[in-house]
Amino acid sequence: MRAALLALALATPAAATPCGGDFGEFLQAIQAEATAAGIPADTAAAFFKGAQQDPKVLNADRAQGVFRKTFLDFSQSLISKQRLTTARSKSGALDDIFTRAETEYGVSRGILLAFWAFETDFGKVQGDFNTRNALLTLAHDCRRPEIFQPQVLAAARLYAMDDFALDTTGAWAGEIGMVQMLPKDILERGVDGDGDGLILLKTSQADAILSGAKMLQHHGWRAGEPWLAEVTLPDSFDWALTGLDTEKPTEEWAALGATPRNGPLAPGLTASILLPQGRKGPAFLIYPNYRVLFEWNKSFVYVTTAAYFGTRIEGAEPYAAGDPDPALGPDDMTDLQEKLAALGHDVGKIDGILGAGTRTAVQKEQVRLGLPADGWPTRALLDAL
Repeated sequence: MRAALLALALATPAAATPCGGDFGEFLQAIQAEATAAGIPADTAAAFFKGAQQDPKVLNADRAQGVFRKTFLDFSQSLISKQRLTTARSKSGALDDIFTRAETEYGVSRGILLAFWAFETDFGKVQGDFNTRNALLTLAHDCRRPEIFQPQVLAAARLYAMDDFALDTTGAWAGEIGMVQMLPKDILERGVDGDGDGLILLKTSQADAILSGAKMLQHHGWRAGEPWLAEVTLPDSFDWALTGLDTEKPTEEWAALGATPRNGPLAPGLTASILLPQGRKGPAFLIYPNYRVLFEWNKSFVYVTTAAYFGTRIEGAEPYAAGDPDPALGPDDMTDLQEKLAALGHDVGKIDGILGAGTRTAVQKEQVRLGLPADGWPTRALLDAL
């Protein structure tokens, strides 16, 4: 039955049970969908029996204020000397596992260690939310049902294969284990790294690390290539060339004055210049592998911090923090997003968080207004709008 259920997991389209309304009726509907997708009726009934909504999950989903921090504040809160020391120690102690990740999936140990550190503090803090209830709560909620309903069905398939217990706990958004993977990723890309016949991301370091590597490979990670490198830029640099929307060969960036701080730039690759806090803060050259990291986490500040920490683990020097212009507060950022939207820019959700869409819109308005076009929103820009 295990092989048949896995085949169904790969072939079944995304769930489409109506969201909202009575939770009991929702459970009945999604249980019927699970049965229709090939999960035995008695198994599906056992999986959904006793499931409950978790209001704490919705509270967590609505209150992700940590991502309003600037890159410097966020990175300095997550990266400590102790965490760096621990990461490098883990690299040595688990060298055989990380070597497998590098040879079999092409994923560098630095980035795997960075996510392992940030997601669960190397497995020590994996979350205490009941995973089944968390997934069902978010699948029923109408904010992102298209994301979480397939995850419920994947968890039900894992349950049918004896790879998921109803008392499984993890993060509020349903991620499980040391590197916090969702059920569908575990089902489709989980790796039995220690050869015990099970995929146990909560207790097996080998399973967790290799599963994370396989997931990144699936999303397009390119073996043997870097993901981020700190650079310095001349004062005369054309700031309008910075940002995720402009890519050039590394040789062209070097000709324009981008100078690496840690070893040579990678030849033959395209890259972009990233200024997380504008021209007065750190500057990074980002390669295609950096963009793959958004498949792990959608937050710009989180991904950039993890990417930077990965380079530190592998020996890079601390960034040159510089002296960026002060960040806008949440109310001013919301005001800015509303003004940008009114001017026709797509900033995504107006939430007071400086995401990629807002950065692009800011840069366009800076160009229009004759301001340094580094994508960093300042009081001067807000006042000019």
